[in-house]
Amino acid sequence: MSRPCRMMIGEVVIVSHPVSMCVPVNHTVTLSVRAEGTGLLQYQWFTNEANVVCEVFGANEADLTVKAKKTRPYVCRVNNHFNKAVFSEWVKLKVLDIDKSGLPSDWQGEPHIAVNPDPQTVQRGTDVTLRCTAFGIPTPHYQWYRNGQELLKKTGDTLQIVGATEEDAGSYLCCISNVLEERWTEAVEVLISTAQQELPSAAFTATDKVALLIGNLNYSNHPKLMAPVVDVHELSNHLQHLGFRVVSLLDLTREEMLASIMHFINLLDKGVYGLFYYAGHGYEHAGRNYLVAIDAPQPYGPENCVCVQRIMLSMQKKHTALSVILLDTCRKWYYQDCLPSCLMPLGPSGNTVYGYATCEDAEAFEVQDGRKSTGIFTKYLNMHILESEKVTHVLEKVSEDLGRDALVTGKQVVEIKHTLKEPRSLADPVRTTGHTRELHLRDICWSQANVLPRKKQMLFLCGVEVQVSFSALYSNVLVVFATLKSICSHIQDCTVTLSSLPAMKDIFSRPGTSLEMDSLLFNPLDNPDCTLRICSLQKLKESLVIKVDLHYTHMTSNQRQTESQQVDIGRPLVASCKLYKRSPLSTIR
Repeated sequence: MSRPCRMMIGEVVIVSHPVSMCVPVNHTVTLSVRAEGTGLLQYQWFTNEANVVCEVFGANEADLTVKAKKTRPYVCRVNNHFNKAVFSEWVKLKVLDIDKSGLPSDWQGEPHIAVNPDPQTVQRGTDVTLRCTAFGIPTPHYQWYRNGQELLKKTGDTLQIVGATEEDAGSYLCCISNVLEERWTEAVEVLISTAQQELPSAAFTATDKVALLIGNLNYSNHPKLMAPVVDVHELSNHLQHLGFRVVSLLDLTREEMLASIMHFINLLDKGVYGLFYYAGHGYEHAGRNYLVAIDAPQPYGPENCVCVQRIMLSMQKKHTALSVILLDTCRKWYYQDCLPSCLMPLGPSGNTVYGYATCEDAEAFEVQDGRKSTGIFTKYLNMHILESEKVTHVLEKVSEDLGRDALVTGKQVVEIKHTLKEPRSLADPVRTTGHTRELHLRDICWSQANVLPRKKQMLFLCGVEVQVSFSALYSNVLVVFATLKSICSHIQDCTVTLSSLPAMKDIFSRPGTSLEMDSLLFNPLDNPDCTLRICSLQKLKESLVIKVDLHYTHMTSNQRQTESQQVDIGRPLVASCKLYKRSPLSTIR
């Protein structure tokens, strides 16, 4: 007959060890140990400082709460009055000083991917390094996959391929998990070039491609526009197809325009292709072009607007391989008593391109094209921008098509200015070799502006299940969908409503604009029970909470009832960039 195991008198046994963690800097964490033994147990935590094990001052409880400052190991000693002592397992508190803006305020330790791997194209025989980083409590486990197949023993946050061959080409992604949840990184392509596949010496490449698109339409003191809703969306899709990292924003004040432009400028570097596009009100005066912010007064002056030439000047200072500015805006000057901005240009700089929707002292028009409004310049730009031709040749085709359009004959003529000294195209491939550090920084700063919150499944007390999902056409406009997935037999007349905390006004709810945005957003096959459009995310300074209210009639009591649940989605999309913290040293005015 077996007997239960008994603890010897005086013995101390640890029944629950602390766990290793990976957290952002300044995050508060608690390390815990649980032990059993005879008599009163005493605890003392230790850490390793400069290869010397030392006590953590005042850490004599089973739980140790610290504000994570730097990576270090910890261990706990547990003893009793019989002078019996045991040590817990050593654990590592890994602290990462990287962007954590997407981390929910109520984060419980589930894996949160802070850095996704980047696609790469390398020559055969060279090394490939893929990296991803995730926060997690406990520290997440990593497992890499290629073409859907698990890679044996590839279980770190970095995947190193030494001397890559054609067999190493494919789609890579990493599964990141702990006891709470499992997450997957974005899939990225690794391309291996052979000597026969190398580009000819005359071909050009970019070390990266970055684009900022701004569309202003809901003006406070000036006529409202329609075209930017469609134009910014379609151009954004085309540029992403060309390999650009794109952030698209609607309806910005002057300060928000300056902040987003400075964010864009800071991501440019030697070898990068930079593209800036603007659709909205504008004017030209004394050779300077000005973009009118939605909060510009009537009348406005240069001090209320953003000077285009200053944007190009800042792009030139970054020594980009190609700088392109495309303006679908008027160039007519209405107020003759204002002085233009003072601007000292740099010396001659090549590979800069301006594409103007219209010529000097003329207007640019938006037209009704079928059921959508579009700027006529951007309409033809979208027709040609995917072509693998010199960028000025693409703009020439746009000019020729617009010139044949009877709607604007004699009213609007495209103008192209450039210092292009090389036949560079927006379709040129990206080669990141030797520039992976800069690419990594751009990925952290820019790609976060397009990361959507994950779907949420909510089970209410009455048994109804609601799915909350998210979509976005622009980097500062989030659309929330609520769909009833299952309804119990004891309730009827079930409806769901959505709201946000803080409340964010839907500035695109006016007739016409709302229909155009909805036509881009909704798939006829989808049938959500409720939608909520959240605009102006660049203004968000705190975590966004979505409130889901479920309304129903209980068939037994015949009473109308409401249940509510909330979900914290952090700072989604461009809110993660904190544009409201623009540096006061900004040189763009």
